[in-house]
Amino acid sequence: NRFKNAATQVVTTEQFLPIGAQHEGTTSAEAAAKPAAKAEHIMEPDRATIVEQIIPKSLKVQLYKALLDSHAAEHGARMTAMHKATDNADSLLKELKLTYNKARQASITNEILEIVGGAEALKG
Repeated sequence: NRFKNAATQVVTTEQFLPIGAQHEGTTSAEAAAKPAAKAEHIMEPDRATIVEQIIPKSLKVQLYKALLDSHAAEHGARMTAMHKATDNADSLLKELKLTYNKARQASITNEILEIVGGAEALKG
């Protein structure tokens, strides 16, 4: 999952290997159409050593990013679920209070009617 915001998570799949020249927002055709640099540079250490060191680090970073995104998406989903549960509990509490108050009011009304009826019976 990729974290978008607290209420939205996007299910994604990412390809870690093989590492290509693709960058986010470009296609392989666009990457191939760009002219490659023709100049040779002296590199210390050589390309193979650099690639040996960069690929594992790149994979670790990509995997760590995926884990963080997934973790953030999970927390966002939990936060949204708890917010909805709280709203539902508040709504249920209001309904229960209303039902309780109606029953209490009916009980008080019945007691008053019984008292008035008893007083009328004694008078007359």
